[in-house]
Amino acid sequence: MDLRDYLALLRKHWASIVALGAVFSASALGVSLMTTPIYKSSTQLYVSVRGGSSTTDMLQGATFTRQQVSSYVGLVTSPLVLGPVIDDLALDMRADDLASRIVSDSPANSSLINITVANESPAVAAAIANAVADEFRQVVADLEEPAGGGPSNVKLTVVRVSDAPSNPSEPNTRLNTTMGLLIGIALGVGTALLREMLDTRVRSEADVAQLTDGPVVGVIAFDEDAATRPLIVQSAPHSPRAEAFRRLRTNVQFLTVGTQSKSIVVTSSLPGEGKSTTTINLAIALADAGTSVALVDADLRRPSIANFLGLEGGVGLTTVLIGRATVAEVVQPWGNGQLHVIPSGQIPPNPSELLGSPAMASFVESLASRYDVVLIDTPPLLPVTDAAVLSKIAGGVLMVVGAGKVHRNQFTEALGMLESVSARTLGLIVNREPRERSNVYQYYRYSSRSEAGSANARSEDGAVMSSADTTAAPVARNVQASSSSPRPSRSGVPSWPAVSTSDAEADMRPQTGPQRIRER
Repeated sequence: MDLRDYLALLRKHWASIVALGAVFSASALGVSLMTTPIYKSSTQLYVSVRGGSSTTDMLQGATFTRQQVSSYVGLVTSPLVLGPVIDDLALDMRADDLASRIVSDSPANSSLINITVANESPAVAAAIANAVADEFRQVVADLEEPAGGGPSNVKLTVVRVSDAPSNPSEPNTRLNTTMGLLIGIALGVGTALLREMLDTRVRSEADVAQLTDGPVVGVIAFDEDAATRPLIVQSAPHSPRAEAFRRLRTNVQFLTVGTQSKSIVVTSSLPGEGKSTTTINLAIALADAGTSVALVDADLRRPSIANFLGLEGGVGLTTVLIGRATVAEVVQPWGNGQLHVIPSGQIPPNPSELLGSPAMASFVESLASRYDVVLIDTPPLLPVTDAAVLSKIAGGVLMVVGAGKVHRNQFTEALGMLESVSARTLGLIVNREPRERSNVYQYYRYSSRSEAGSANARSEDGAVMSSADTTAAPVARNVQASSSSPRPSRSGVPSWPAVSTSDAEADMRPQTGPQRIRER
């Protein structure tokens, strides 16, 4: 990971990092407020040697005091000193308990001794420090008394008298709160790094590029309203997500140059990656550009295209494959007439065998000869083998990768299944990728026709349409098979007419709701 990766990690997990920092900081503050304050009071003594006026005597005395100071420091907390202090101050504690509250030390290469006493009361701390200093002086004088009698040669002088402190030394609330904040942030960053290392989900286009050399032909951003607006190209044609499908359409048009790649299987590794809605929106985008499209629901286990488009799904692909209907009898136009939909039909007991049959190969070949593009929605690769079986018949495969849905090992396993049957992978579509919409794109984002308040609007090809024609999305109409002879499409490629409208007006016309297909 480089610096940009770490910065991206911090942006991604900033909320949890800040939350942990706040929790630890608040915890440290709470502990500090509940802790009994401790006051510390200190006194300082200077150790010297009496007598000796010559330089030699003074040097010897200084050397002697430095050697003795280290011994005197340990003597401060001895029962010989603390016992009388406890008696004089009437303290309710033993010498060992009092010794645990006293710290004595001496700066290096000096003749000074510091005595520090900690207590819950500032006055008591100061009184104990002064009492210990006085008793310590007396004990040293007794211990250093010459054998022949007389005053001691060692002199201890109090150079700093202990006073009652005004502020507690413990707890240090500010320091504890700051340390809690830093520890929480460090723990949050460490947790984010650990989660990133243990997270094996494919979450972006960059993750896909690390796992395969296959081209990414489309990136569809995550949209919270995708569940309520699955046909985004039709319901919100000027949204960023619809624009992403149009970019995908452009790339697919390059992929389908020639006859070999006209039939495209669209699949994914797992359920829930958005392959069906991606296939439908791509089909609508292609049809809007004047491309004749056949959309086939070959997911014979959990079909969904008919429900999304509001069409009759009782007859369709399976009806044709078992010989009970022709393509012209089951195909249903949708939208502007360039998109023809073939639902799944009744769910069979043997989907894999049916999709791998010669009848299916003949069916796909016939559609590829009559339409510019044939999009075939299939089940996911890992749960069942339907997509792998059908990919051998079709001209190529588009694989939808749901960001945050599929793990890396699952994605690579699905790619391996396609390679094992020598399928031609045309490209990958990264769906649900979390990304922020740039300000540049927001500048060019069109307002809705209702917001513009315009009475008339222009379609992509420049034709004038009334506002009433653009307020409702086209859905299924009453259709009836008319003839089995092909008719030329807008692009010059013949396609199945299969249907005739009850009116002879424009192809795209708003409808009030889905109606059931009438069999011939």
